Amino acid sequence: MKRLILAALASCSTPSYVGPTPAWVADTSSFTPGGPASKRSIADEYREVADKIIATARADRAAYDKLAHLTDKIGHRLAGSAALDKAIVWAAQAMTDDGLTVRTEKVMVPHWQRGREEAVMIAPTPRALKVLGLGGTVSTPEGGLAAHVVVVHDWKELDAKRHDLLGRIVLFNVPMPAWSAEHGSGYGDVVEYRWSAASRAARYGAAAVLVRSVTAHSLDTVHTGSMGYDKDAPRIPAASITVEDAELIDRLASTGAVQIRLRLESQQLPDAPSANVIGELRGRERPEEIVLIGAHLDSWDVGQGAHDDGAGVVAMMQALATLKRMNLVPRRTIRVVLFTNEENGLRGGKAYAKDHEAELANHVAALEADMGGFAPTGFGISHKDPQAAARGRDRLADIATLLRSIGATQVDLDGGGADISPMKPAGVPQISLNVDNRTYFDYHHTSADTLDKVKPQDLADMAAATAVFAYVVADLPDRIDAPLSTPF
Repeated sequence: MKRLILAALASCSTPSYVGPTPAWVADTSSFTPGGPASKRSIADEYREVADKIIATARADRAAYDKLAHLTDKIGHRLAGSAALDKAIVWAAQAMTDDGLTVRTEKVMVPHWQRGREEAVMIAPTPRALKVLGLGGTVSTPEGGLAAHVVVVHDWKELDAKRHDLLGRIVLFNVPMPAWSAEHGSGYGDVVEYRWSAASRAARYGAAAVLVRSVTAHSLDTVHTGSMGYDKDAPRIPAASITVEDAELIDRLASTGAVQIRLRLESQQLPDAPSANVIGELRGRERPEEIVLIGAHLDSWDVGQGAHDDGAGVVAMMQALATLKRMNLVPRRTIRVVLFTNEENGLRGGKAYAKDHEAELANHVAALEADMGGFAPTGFGISHKDPQAAARGRDRLADIATLLRSIGATQVDLDGGGADISPMKPAGVPQISLNVDNRTYFDYHHTSADTLDKVKPQDLADMAAATAVFAYVVADLPDRIDAPLSTPF
């Protein structure tokens, strides 16, 4: 699964494949479950209440107002920062004000801190370069380092040039494929270079690495993100540069020597206390059974973290606030979890799975929203048991017909997310809220990820789709992945 591959590579924000409609994706706008044996579908049973939920959520700007506060008043929220601490307090109070039962659960998180950063081309033509240290990078030696550049375009070329890399800065100029209807985003094709470039180049004696920003479209904007170090390789500085500068260096290097001076003053501080924020609407009949809807509260330390993942956070908060305001209480408990430290450690997701290990058998579904604040298109689902995934997909396809008015009817078998993935081995169905995120990677992990890029109606529709999903799944007589039968 692409989502889980990205999580394993980077333990970072893992915006997922969405958008295209290949053969294995069902458009459920006219789905009829169960065939002749079904007397009444899930959609038949819940259509009236779903229509009311959608109308209520779409008429409310509270999700956008929440996002405005989170982004404009608090800002970006890297793990270990005072801003993330402030966001945790704010989120807990906002859900309390919405009438939910709220608590926080302590998590220790990594505390990497960005310092002064600069990169300058000193030959053949003096020129300042835009640069962002990759999350977790070590600093350069005091005062920086200067070295000639070797450009590579893939791992094979890196290996072929291994004898030329001692003391050099290696530029990985690997383009990200543009989004297409057939393949979706090309993020998963290239993010491995951001994660692994430093250790791979260090094995051949490189002094530092520069990585072309992981984006298909650039307006001279630098994209940061997590990187990792192999335990048995030297640790060398790693930074991202713009697509435009990567192309310039590549052109110049093809005709002569290029020399760059790089300075990074980042530091890795001791782990810091943080918390997952949990809000609940307690179920009326089976309160011990949980439908989890979640997103991550932290962000990178550039921009405002509006799409990644402020939009997911406020959509989850508002979905539950809408049900509470409508006095809708399903059979099971609905739990919002705002995870900490998704971007550079996944500590929040891992801590939740560990702390709630005894009750994971009672988690009937976990949904994650981490694809940006765009119009919802439907859902994805996965499961450790392929047959259970297929059963869940059939029920989810039935439920998705309730969302025809907002266009969220597509269902596929590629669901989940980084924060909920630690629960998958316990058999918890993994659901993603899919959105039309064709432009997501234009802003992803950049200073351009700001509130003005998010549309209020898209947020309201995300909240509406999530609220319908959560209410119906929490109220069904059976689990969503249970053996199929006539539900009513």
